[in-house]
Amino acid sequence: MTDPFGFLRIPREAVPARPVEQRLGDWHEVYAGQALLPLVSRQADRCMDCGIPFCHTGCPLGNLIPEWNAYAARGDWQAAYERLHATNNFPEVTGRLCPAPCEDACVLTINADPVTIKNVEQAIADEGRRRGYMTPRPPDKHSGKTVAVIGSGPAGLAAAQQLTRAGHRVTVHERADRIGGLLRYGIPEFKMEKAHLDRRIDQMRGEGTVFVTGADIGGSCGAGADELRSRCDAVVVAIGAGERRELPVPGRSLHGIHQAMDYLTCANRVQEGDYAVSPVTAEGRHVVIVGGGDTGSDCLGTALRQGAVSVLQLDINPEPGPGRSDDEPWPVYPRTYRISHAHEEARGHAGRDPRLFARATLRFEGDEAGVRALRLTAVEPVGRSPLAGTEDVIPAGLVLLALGFSGPERAGGLREQLALELDERGNFARDAGFAAGGGRAPGVFVAGDAGRGQSLVVWAIAEGRAAAAAVDRYLTGSTCLPAPVAAHDRPMTALGRMRYGL
Repeated sequence: MTDPFGFLRIPREAVPARPVEQRLGDWHEVYAGQALLPLVSRQADRCMDCGIPFCHTGCPLGNLIPEWNAYAARGDWQAAYERLHATNNFPEVTGRLCPAPCEDACVLTINADPVTIKNVEQAIADEGRRRGYMTPRPPDKHSGKTVAVIGSGPAGLAAAQQLTRAGHRVTVHERADRIGGLLRYGIPEFKMEKAHLDRRIDQMRGEGTVFVTGADIGGSCGAGADELRSRCDAVVVAIGAGERRELPVPGRSLHGIHQAMDYLTCANRVQEGDYAVSPVTAEGRHVVIVGGGDTGSDCLGTALRQGAVSVLQLDINPEPGPGRSDDEPWPVYPRTYRISHAHEEARGHAGRDPRLFARATLRFEGDEAGVRALRLTAVEPVGRSPLAGTEDVIPAGLVLLALGFSGPERAGGLREQLALELDERGNFARDAGFAAGGGRAPGVFVAGDAGRGQSLVVWAIAEGRAAAAAVDRYLTGSTCLPAPVAAHDRPMTALGRMRYGL
């Protein structure tokens, strides 16, 4: 166990990011080159090893956090690495991208600062890779069953790795030209360098997973989904929630207004070597980002690195308070005022928070050359109705719509060819065991955001693991694969409806 008094004598100390001016001059990760291990081992010693570790409940993967904290505190990196991977296929991803609801569920959070769980997780993953622990784990024998996974985001990759290790022949079909889904083209390089993704894909290839790119299954230029189902024993649909929300206001058709994901994809393709310069760049422009979530923050960091003159981020929600509200008690994940690395960079660049809270877009203004300004208004906090006398006009030479997603993409023939149905939220319907349409499409399973809706990377990996267990049981009659969540589980709330549906 960790030091039983560590949480009393050791203050929380997060791994420091590189200086703002340094990281704005490159595309490397904000922590690149930082010395992690001495600091991380000391921070891991703050873990209380609680009798009831609520951090497990905050994480849908059920990560064995007190166990790998104890190993990290003692410097036993191999044991820590093994316990970390016992529940998580890609901790190098979650350690960088997950907002760490486990930390808000840490028992220390009741009256102190939580353990730096996310920093410890990333350090264990990176140190294990550096020491050569990340090697392929091919199955001892093969079942003779074949599985097609459609989509190579975190849910699809997790399902594929689990099923390959269980002995099935798995092929991952990705319509883009590279494997990774949003991990590849939606996450900026400064947030997660793609070398981490490439190493994991190489490991999966070594285990026997086959990857096919340029495969738009069900699309007009791709293979038929029904034909794929006929020659495979099972199909896992993990295409994500790619149906982008729109902003139907006057002036939307003006040149210079783009969906955030198109903008981020172009920037990532520059880092991949596809473009010398992004065809959609913020250089020399006044940039306005409509949307206050993580995607908007990613656009912010990207625009700053591209040399934007100014960047504003509009959030329709009111500004959160600094602490938990009465209706969000511990251990739920609270809506509090948070500063991302991109917001910190914007403060260092312009001297202020780039966000305007409780603001809505009324219309875009411009000419034949493109958008020139955005007219906005303050809104009241509940109904989001415009407040009279609060209209304002801000300059805008590039507008990025980061409004989230409303379920899987409707275009293409995938839904019809696999007899997929939509639920009341516009996602692909499935039963608690991830079977599509409650089993009305035999052998077809839905995992990740395609069935859950837009969510966190940690939920996508958990769903991929759980869907793999359901597929394995369907193919063989039983399974030893873990299923950390059911398809209809949700994060815990203040009403007591925890992720187990209680």
